[in-house]
Amino acid sequence: MKVPLLDLKPQYLSLKNEIDEAVQRVVDSQYFINGPDVAKFEEEINSYLKVKYSVGVTSGTDALLLALMALNIKPGDEVIVPTYSFFATAGVVARLNAIPVFTDVDPVTFNMDPKDFERKITSKTKVVIPVHLYGQSAEMDEIVSIAKKHNIKVVEDGAQAIGVQYKDGRFVGGIGDIGCFSFFPSKNLGGFGDAGIVTTNDEELYKTMKMMRMHGMEPKYYHKIIGGNFRIDTLQAAVLRVKLPHLDSWSAKRRENAELYTKLFIEAGLAAADGMTSFDEKNKVLLPKAVYKETGHKNYHIYNQYIIRVEKRNSLLDYIRKNDIGCDIYYPVPFHRQECFSYLNCNDEDYPVSNCAANDSIAIPIYPELSNEQIKFVVDTIAGFMKEEMKYPMECKHCDCMKN
Repeated sequence: MKVPLLDLKPQYLSLKNEIDEAVQRVVDSQYFINGPDVAKFEEEINSYLKVKYSVGVTSGTDALLLALMALNIKPGDEVIVPTYSFFATAGVVARLNAIPVFTDVDPVTFNMDPKDFERKITSKTKVVIPVHLYGQSAEMDEIVSIAKKHNIKVVEDGAQAIGVQYKDGRFVGGIGDIGCFSFFPSKNLGGFGDAGIVTTNDEELYKTMKMMRMHGMEPKYYHKIIGGNFRIDTLQAAVLRVKLPHLDSWSAKRRENAELYTKLFIEAGLAAADGMTSFDEKNKVLLPKAVYKETGHKNYHIYNQYIIRVEKRNSLLDYIRKNDIGCDIYYPVPFHRQECFSYLNCNDEDYPVSNCAANDSIAIPIYPELSNEQIKFVVDTIAGFMKEEMKYPMECKHCDCMKN
């Protein structure tokens, strides 16, 4: 049986007529830049996320870059980010010649550790970027509280988290000062190429970001500020408008698939019913869990990725790929270990949880159209590997991050 990590064709085929009509509508209009679908999509995002303003942009990366530019981040300013994330989170900081400052992450959610965030604050700190990694919210109450105390702006990286609700029901992207989202095709809400959006409840930030999207131009050919070419394509907006009404049902199906994985891993004797603790005979596979280790608060998870942790991760990766199962590592190298950030002289020992996650995490298929049979095949294949390879008591060799 073949189980891809992601298959976008079934989703497209289910909406083919609507999507084709939307694309043809744009083609017939020949209004490819700032066409009517852009403003309508922004309005629909505002309504869905319950935010006041949004600005469609070229990508999730440019959403982050635009946010920092709108907040007037300058060379030498410090921006605090988790060391465990997709590269863009830190890359946009360095592109502005600002200084990325890294934090470790929560051992269960892999989101920013608020306590480490507070430890890293200096007089140069201007912005913090909590990442809602894999499709669940960071601990925003604590992060926002700390940020306000120190007059630090909060930019939410929701690239993998469109539609995620915080524990009190608020949507991510409307909790901090600016929210940033990606519509890369693999996301829960994916376009037909690169696209993104920024959200805010601050009118002045909205006006600034909207102006910056068009090179800082207002009115035409008059430039009050310097921006960039960050415009979302009308074609992307049209496609995303078709998909947006289906987002919640797709995310719900991902949660159903996650629940089935949990059930089957427990039945296979690979994970304990009490969830993620530490590697031992009852927990050969550590499962994702929508709860914070420190506070016990439950979280609303949309499973942009389904991440498990295993010993002998690289061997398992090779094994399941040989069995035609798609998988990947998100992410094998934390920022503090990246060669391009060697000038920051980070101490590797300051990031024990992130180092562990980089060494033993693996993403397995979770997309909505997976069949129960495919999910069972994935679990059975991993169980076969464990039977052959994991014949000894296991423990986290890197730190005690998973222990209660």
